[in-house]
Amino acid sequence: MSEDRPTLPPVRLHSDAELARDALATPLLTRAVRLARWAGPQTRVGVGGELVDEQLAAAAEELGFGGADDAVGGDGDGDGDRYGDGPAYASEAWRTAVDAGLVEVRDPQDDDAEFGTVTAGENLALITSGGPQDILAIWLDALEAVHADATAPLLDDLADAIGDDGEIDFAALDWDPEGEAEFLDGVLGNLYLLTVAGGGAGDEPVPLPALAASMIVPDDMGEPTDDVLEQVSQAMMRLDDQFRLLEPIGLVEYRPVDEALMAEVADEEPAPPVDEEDVSRYGLVKLTPLGLYGIRARMLEAGIDAPAVGDLADKGADTLLDGLANYPELSARAETEQWLARRSPADAARDLLAAARGTDKGAPLRRLHCQQALTLVGPQAEPAVRAVLDDAELGGLARVWLAERGASDVPAPPESMIFWLAIDTIAAQLDVEGEPEELQGLVEGLVGQHSGFFEAAWRVEHPATAEVLEAMGRLHPDKRMAKDARKAAFKARSRTGG
Repeated sequence: MSEDRPTLPPVRLHSDAELARDALATPLLTRAVRLARWAGPQTRVGVGGELVDEQLAAAAEELGFGGADDAVGGDGDGDGDRYGDGPAYASEAWRTAVDAGLVEVRDPQDDDAEFGTVTAGENLALITSGGPQDILAIWLDALEAVHADATAPLLDDLADAIGDDGEIDFAALDWDPEGEAEFLDGVLGNLYLLTVAGGGAGDEPVPLPALAASMIVPDDMGEPTDDVLEQVSQAMMRLDDQFRLLEPIGLVEYRPVDEALMAEVADEEPAPPVDEEDVSRYGLVKLTPLGLYGIRARMLEAGIDAPAVGDLADKGADTLLDGLANYPELSARAETEQWLARRSPADAARDLLAAARGTDKGAPLRRLHCQQALTLVGPQAEPAVRAVLDDAELGGLARVWLAERGASDVPAPPESMIFWLAIDTIAAQLDVEGEPEELQGLVEGLVGQHSGFFEAAWRVEHPATAEVLEAMGRLHPDKRMAKDARKAAFKARSRTGG
């Protein structure tokens, strides 16, 4: 019964204020801000806006790094020793300051000028005076710049592609910028999905081989070939380099690949089989809360539907119940709680019940989510619930709600309502879960409680009656009962002409 639904479950984001604080604390943005405040009219930049060599040492010193011979891998910010010298860190931070609008670089004004000029960028003042959204916008600009760096050619490859004339031979470089970006975005998308799946917080880091394999090994491949394993190994090494770049901007927490493994791959040997007892040697990565925000923002920019918990809080009850059809249980509850917090219990119950009506294919699941939402509403909802006791579609769930709260004077349901509710409940469960073992238990319980269940059920005036009875025929473990269910389904289709 399930229709096609978005593949991305909703993400539970931290508040904008928390995310903005995280952004300001990231090592790379912190350095970029320091250099932007350090820069002034005396700062000399080249035609491309880069700091000239003479300035890099001063910029590195401003950041707390020494000269070109000082290793910076042990500064405690998780950057590792990718560059090994302060000027390289200063260069990276300066590019970030330029790309994030913290400084404004102007090219030489005439042909005789050797250097460009630097002034404070519009965004620099926002670092202290702007709101959370301003800070996050600056951080996203910085992330975009780092993402571009992460998909750029490796320095060694660039060096090999420089011709005798000093120009880069892009044909010899064999670099596909779109392909590189798509690969990294695919990996980050898979990491995002693993993080938000099931409504969890994604606390467990993901092994790098699993991420690389998710992009390379075909789903229908059994044992990977040596060629595929070599591709996975090469992808791991490329990702290792990219995640080292992405960690200082706060996108990920990353434990790099063991240097010994990297040496083996450098010798063009496939990485050895993953040792489950020491998987950390192969690299471990997880998205930070800020990373979740950043990847979702990039997805939205690309036109991908990436919902977040809270998106439905200001929408009507009909939009809420329809939207919850795509949410895992924990996310659905969190979304419902935010929606209820904006309304009085009485108004919320009345709106939910009104939105739950209908005979369309999604109606059973709407009623299930309505029933679950009502469990979070206090006793003030009772008048609205009692008002639908005689409603053919809502009377059953209303009685369940009242009974669970120990209410008195709850009228016994007519037999037709009992069977209608049974069909409606199974239809909803089929829509949300398919046919799991739990649903088999529900089917057995319903049939066991009512003698002659199928003889009565095929007469139920519900759009999903025949479909539900067919499913019950597949699910019931008793062969005789399963046969009775299939016969009842045939009668239901004959009666409706379906």
